[in-house]
Amino acid sequence: MPAANLFVTALVVFATAVPILVSADNTSFSFLSFAPASLRNLTLLGDSYLRNGFIGLTRDVVVPSSSSGTVIYNRPVSLFDQDSNITASFSTSFEFSVSNVDPTCYGDGLAFFLSPDGGILGSPGGYLGLVNSSQLTKNRFVAVEFDTRLDLLFHDPNENHVGLDLDSLDSIETADPISQDIYLKSGDPITAWIDYENDRKKLFVFLSKSSFKPRTPVLHVDVDLSPYLKESMYVGFSASTEGSTELHSIGNWSFQTFGFLPVRPRSHPHNVSDSYVTDHPPIPLPGSDNKHRRKLGLAFGIAGPAFFCAALSVFGFLTIRKWKRIKRANCFKPEVLAGPREFSYKELNLATRGFHCSRVVGHGAFGTVYKAFFVSSGTIAAVKRCKHSHDGKTEFVAELSIIARLRHKNLVQLQGWCTEKGELLLVYDFMPHGSLDQVLYQDDEKGSLLKWNHRVNIAIGLASVLAYLHQECEQRVIHRDIKTSNIMLDLDFNARLGDFGLARLMDHDKSPVSTLTAGTMGYLAPEYLHYGKATEKTDVFSFGVVILEVACGRRPIEKDQSNQTMVNLVDWVWGLYSQGRIADAADRRLNGDFDEEEMKKLLLLGLSCANPNSTNRPSMRRVLQVLMNEGETIDVPLFKPSLSFSHSLPLSLDDIVCDIDD
Repeated sequence: MPAANLFVTALVVFATAVPILVSADNTSFSFLSFAPASLRNLTLLGDSYLRNGFIGLTRDVVVPSSSSGTVIYNRPVSLFDQDSNITASFSTSFEFSVSNVDPTCYGDGLAFFLSPDGGILGSPGGYLGLVNSSQLTKNRFVAVEFDTRLDLLFHDPNENHVGLDLDSLDSIETADPISQDIYLKSGDPITAWIDYENDRKKLFVFLSKSSFKPRTPVLHVDVDLSPYLKESMYVGFSASTEGSTELHSIGNWSFQTFGFLPVRPRSHPHNVSDSYVTDHPPIPLPGSDNKHRRKLGLAFGIAGPAFFCAALSVFGFLTIRKWKRIKRANCFKPEVLAGPREFSYKELNLATRGFHCSRVVGHGAFGTVYKAFFVSSGTIAAVKRCKHSHDGKTEFVAELSIIARLRHKNLVQLQGWCTEKGELLLVYDFMPHGSLDQVLYQDDEKGSLLKWNHRVNIAIGLASVLAYLHQECEQRVIHRDIKTSNIMLDLDFNARLGDFGLARLMDHDKSPVSTLTAGTMGYLAPEYLHYGKATEKTDVFSFGVVILEVACGRRPIEKDQSNQTMVNLVDWVWGLYSQGRIADAADRRLNGDFDEEEMKKLLLLGLSCANPNSTNRPSMRRVLQVLMNEGETIDVPLFKPSLSFSHSLPLSLDDIVCDIDD
């Protein structure tokens, strides 16, 4: 058979093999982005809002708050045909992201839902905006939750899971998407596909960090949803937070139902049922066959070149994308030639078992960290897989250009890097005890409590490395993100400062440069929030907060369980100090097993570093001298000073935005 005829035959077979179901009740809609005109078809409830093409479901704030929001498609969707007694299948896809200005202040998640209620809006917190905290069984819904907080009330398995909910937030089945390298609250855009096949009684949830649907679902549930889809349903999204800055947004959305029987013309002049109506095939007219062939030939004469052009376009697109990927990898080479060793992707892939989820040891704002075991050398390392985003690239280059040139016993040492296959990989010394916050706040049953001598040693080590960065390097290094999760602990519980993705280099004789404010709420100095001026004194403030955490065993911002208000650690310790009870701030889990004078010294040192007035904060060299008993203690005012800003800081528009390109 000639190739052209074979191609035509294949297309005809393919076209006739795919049934086309048409029903008046089928629903289909798509939002490529959300413009103001979209609100004609959508209803926003609670704290949800439209901004820059996205639907935000929870408040966009920089201080922790409680929030709940819902967006609903205005028209109810028919999911049940009474005439045929058939429940429709449905499919939806959408892009979402869960971001946070303070990754340590997490919760709670978002959900896609179908509900008979067109005004569903639940409570903030772990209720995901789906149910009311006082009436847990009132709202009816089928929902797929993307939960970012472990809530024991609803028997959540962890703080990163997808679950199917039927009229209850106790999911009938859950799955952890980390198995496919998906971290829900990474801040990255994530595309989700939810498919329900009524004939097979199966529901699938797929997730991807690209726009291509993966072959393997994250969640696969054998479930019959027909008892829950017996009427017209509203479809939409909901999300919630409680004492958090977590932000949930939807970028695009498409939805369709299918599976109803084809609509058949009905003519019943004598109330005769359809089973008695005989359909006669049409009688072919002379010459109609030739006309049909001519039309078919004309159709393929047009379709052939169009298909060829489409194939050529796809080939060109793939070639250009591959070229860009190679160019992107090569663009890093000049920036890191003077840096540490370059690893091969094959070597790191083998050492991490293909970046398997079982090797994950932590998540940061810019990527995931894996434990790597190198069989050839018998050594262990930590591999950070940076995100493919502008911030991820910036952090990657910052780490290589800054930390690679530093040498100090209290720094996490960078071993090497890799940019093969479009990846951004950094290799560090492995820290057996993980980060300080993991050890400091772990349950007593899960490990030994951080002893007092270790805490003092951590304070000294951190002060030593900051004094080195601020005053002993050729160029002053401003870290900008000092917090307990960026302080690693080696085998002997020595502090190792890491994560220099936000760090900045500054000549010792130069004034601070304005920049976009970056860091973590609770650790940011007041003047940095006000002016965006990163100096060594902003690092001193963050150090002071960390020292108070180490001494008190409390987070920078915590909820008071007695009255449900948020408590700032610096304010709380200063309040006790003004009452002459500063020793009461000591971590109660230590059960008094510490030197009281040392404890008071550490607490007062933390307050002096966290002074609202930057000019009254000590230098890190002075702090180290006090910790090593080589200098006099620092006087701390009995009451916390009122907030004031130095007028010596430049306030011109050029000063404030001059570093935005960086």
